[in-house]
Amino acid sequence: METALEIIRKQEQDYINTSTQISEYVDFSPKENIDKIEAYLNSRHTSGPVDSLGREKPFFNIVTANANVWYRATDIDRANIRIKSSQSAHHIISLLADAKSKEWMRKSNFGVWLNDWGRTLSRYGSAVSKFVERDGELVCTVVPWNRLIVDAIDFYNNPVIEKLYYKPAQLRKNPLFDQEQVEALIEHAKQSRETSGGQKVDNKSEDIEVYELHIEEKKELLTGNESDSNNYVQQVHICSFLMDEKGDYLDYTLYSGEEKNPYHIAHLIKEDGRVMAIGAVEHLFEAQWMVNHNEKAIKDQLELASKLIFQTSDPAYQGKNTGDLDTGSILYHEASQPLTQLANISHDIVSLMNSKGEWLRNSGEQVSAGDAIKGNTMPSGTAARQVEALQQEQHSLFELMTENKGLALEEIWRTFVIPHIKKKLNTKDEIVGSLADAGIKQIDSIYIPNKARKMENERIKKEMFKLLDSGINSGMPFPEEQDPAMAQAKVAEEMQALGGTRYFKPDEIGEATWKQIFSDFEWDVEVEVTNEQSDKQTVLANLSTILANLARMGDTQNARLVLSKLLEETGVMSPMELMQIESAPMPEPTPAPTEEIAAPQLQT
Repeated sequence: METALEIIRKQEQDYINTSTQISEYVDFSPKENIDKIEAYLNSRHTSGPVDSLGREKPFFNIVTANANVWYRATDIDRANIRIKSSQSAHHIISLLADAKSKEWMRKSNFGVWLNDWGRTLSRYGSAVSKFVERDGELVCTVVPWNRLIVDAIDFYNNPVIEKLYYKPAQLRKNPLFDQEQVEALIEHAKQSRETSGGQKVDNKSEDIEVYELHIEEKKELLTGNESDSNNYVQQVHICSFLMDEKGDYLDYTLYSGEEKNPYHIAHLIKEDGRVMAIGAVEHLFEAQWMVNHNEKAIKDQLELASKLIFQTSDPAYQGKNTGDLDTGSILYHEASQPLTQLANISHDIVSLMNSKGEWLRNSGEQVSAGDAIKGNTMPSGTAARQVEALQQEQHSLFELMTENKGLALEEIWRTFVIPHIKKKLNTKDEIVGSLADAGIKQIDSIYIPNKARKMENERIKKEMFKLLDSGINSGMPFPEEQDPAMAQAKVAEEMQALGGTRYFKPDEIGEATWKQIFSDFEWDVEVEVTNEQSDKQTVLANLSTILANLARMGDTQNARLVLSKLLEETGVMSPMELMQIESAPMPEPTPAPTEEIAAPQLQT
């Protein structure tokens, strides 16, 4: 069978040179698509920076801003990810599990990955992530599309090749790599080579290109034994190859072994027949080309119109009317004509600018990123209801994308994150969590009694040691126990000062380790993907209406719950802060003055 390096070279050539026929009129090449997206994001023409006459081509970038609109409109934060249980009996434990997951997100810089992931999705339509354990920790990265070699149609059922670049020191420090192969690779890479331009290049300071092949294939590829030809396993091969002076390949295998597939691909909206979805940039390929075309035509006409060019019948200038023209150039024309200025004023600038403006307007609407969603001022006379309707229409696409992102995140957590967190539970480490009002009450119902009992035991222990230190050995009275209700009230008072923040250790909940606490817990995850921009005003309005109705009915208890939710949604004040205000002592009323004071006159 083929070796790992032969598979790599063959797939790389197919990836570069071939495209997939999706339909009779549509074909798709991941490499061409990625190269074009990256060129446009960096304001570069795919046909080069100058035209056939050597004139510089301007680039009026419209794709980056629209991709950023997609990113903002589909944003998901860490706070939207919530751990829950599939069993209602584990509701309180799920609050602790959620706190544990949020602690992991803080320590692992998961928010950085989340932002990178969202930005890649908005630009390319799809994002490939990699999850590997390194030194006992889960490392999450978004793999750049230009470092991937994948099948044009199917991601998971075909080899995935990732190109990496190592410095010699990095190769030597990696404990997994075969160091004999590493040294041979480095030694050959040091040799001078010729570039395509015939220049000698010293490779000593350059990064060495390394390929990671991730494939589900016969175990024979891994072991070299024919007896393993019927056993398929997921495996990784880290390889590199160079070419000698004769044009023969020099192959190096740095590491091979079995693995769990580390990759995950997510899509904003999945497209049939292609591995990548369509992002904001690809949607604007044609619009970007037309805007640049108009901008180039405007530039050329303005440059020509700005030059003073003359014409003459002097035969000394015959044949000199070719090449670049600049201010003061003189062109030869028919005899018996005076020296006159050439009328080179453009008459199409307005038409070109109108065409450019039309493409700019259409481009925003094409990706649902019009003025309504961007927050720009709408044209004068636009009705408020029309603005709201436009916002709702444009939000509908983003709501679908956000929902797909949420589903992808849930899959990532179930596949990679939750198994990692569960493996790290055999500890007594303290965790910190920020809870809502309802969650605080539920947690405190367990936390406060355990904390009070622990504090009471510590107090009794200290008093016993004091008595021992005083020299009393017989007839020692046992320290008087405090009323449990009073001890719990004291702990509850201390908890109020923390607001919605709680610090947990497993023994304060009643178990020795977190593993014991979560022993029967059925882990699950939920990503809240409600559109904050469109839904928040509706939520606040509904809560305000309910609160007013409850107040009129005199239902104080339910009104308080709704008020807490309203405060939580607005962010003006937390429910715990409200509790602190209510528990604070009221100031003494100011006694009324004995003398009558005239009321101030109202100024009109």
